[in-house]
Amino acid sequence: MTQYRFITPNRIGKWYDCLSSAQTYAERIGAGFLDRAGQFVAYRGTVLELRNRP
Repeated sequence: MTQYRFITPNRIGKWYDCLSSAQTYAERIGAGFLDRAGQFVAYRGTVLELRNRP
């Protein structure tokens, strides 16, 4: 299972089981936001980290 989280220069987000959840909560750490169309817009310096969980 792949997990996702966003990392900013100052903060690290929690791991989420689906990308849409990670994008939804990214605003809490200042990693980005969902625009009016529902597309994720990442702020400069934001990195998406993935890991495989057995």
